[in-house]
Amino acid sequence: MTERAEGPWRVAVSGVGAVSGLGWGSDALWTGLAAGRAAIGDFSRFDHAQHRTHVAAEVPEPDPVFAKTLKGRRLSLADRFALAATAEALAQAELPSLAGLAVGLYFGSSTGGMWEGEAFFADLLAGEPRLRASLLASQQPNGPGDAVARRFGIEGPVETVSSACASGALALGSALEAIRSGEVEIAVAGGADSLCQITYAGFNALRSVDERPCRPFRAGREGLSIGEGAAVLVLESERRAIARGIRPLAYLSGAGASCDAHHMTAPEPQGNGAAAAISAALRDAGVGPEAILFVNAHGTGTLLNDAAEWHAFERALGDRARAIPVTSTKGLVGHLLGSSGALEAVATVLCLAHGEVHPCSPGGEVDPDLGIDLVLDAPRRLAAFGPSDRAKAALSTSLAFGGANAALVFERAPR
Repeated sequence: MTERAEGPWRVAVSGVGAVSGLGWGSDALWTGLAAGRAAIGDFSRFDHAQHRTHVAAEVPEPDPVFAKTLKGRRLSLADRFALAATAEALAQAELPSLAGLAVGLYFGSSTGGMWEGEAFFADLLAGEPRLRASLLASQQPNGPGDAVARRFGIEGPVETVSSACASGALALGSALEAIRSGEVEIAVAGGADSLCQITYAGFNALRSVDERPCRPFRAGREGLSIGEGAAVLVLESERRAIARGIRPLAYLSGAGASCDAHHMTAPEPQGNGAAAAISAALRDAGVGPEAILFVNAHGTGTLLNDAAEWHAFERALGDRARAIPVTSTKGLVGHLLGSSGALEAVATVLCLAHGEVHPCSPGGEVDPDLGIDLVLDAPRRLAAFGPSDRAKAALSTSLAFGGANAALVFERAPR
């Protein structure tokens, strides 16, 4: 990472957009998160009768406000999620047009148009006489990001990160660097993924999926729950946002990444790799553990991941680890795979903007082996703060298969 930007060069979040199992739009996301309402349950995206488990967080049908953004041929479901989230984020940032601006797009995805590819393959096996080639138009993981670039006329760098569950957070790190370096004036950053059978079956084969809605950091946790959706953040320098009359929602002040170099699917048990990413993000933001108000954890609900992540908090945050409130967005909207880091970044920004940390899903006793202060039952208010307050930031973590780790630090904006 480059030297941290100071003062007027801080990187502001000027707009956010989201699509999740809680509904279309960031308002629907926040309403559900603040209520601790889990969107995980029975679903109909595909026939799951032959699978081991039968719950996921499926995006509901769009309302008319969002439906109009989804028109277009050769768009995958993930493309449509991405377009809706981007339209909302740009509208919130008061950017009706990107013409003439130096804009870059940075997206994370792991499945792209896989759901549509599965439908094509099913038709092929069934001997359908007229195969729908359009189902393969957005098969590749870069499909959602490319669809956004085409729809909104983004002519600068268009990058897709596909590094499993860390993809969305890593994409945001790339966007942060592009703003800081002056490569772009505005960054549209986020991710999109849809439910599909190949990932659902794969996680089930690993016995990593809970038969009930997931219960991050709970004593009886038995695995993750898969979700779908998209999230987008519009980033620009604080100086530019204020000059346009935009009040930032928050600041993206640091990013860090690392690799466990340990195992294809299991995390390094002591959390060394994750701790390295967290420490790098704190250094990049120019803050210490005392500045962290809360953590939005990767928190999948698997036995090994949650334990390793807690050890990473202990290593990176020291004595502060046990005093910092922790939540997990995945407990309410499921694991959005390559776009999970982006959705959780939006959730973290919304927590900072609303001055409270959303609760985790209900799910039983907190694991007594983890000294974690889990936010339960109701939102946890954040204390009022002033310019001299040291506690002003939030940490969001993303830990992926293959040991890819990413961490982001967001700071409060004045209200």
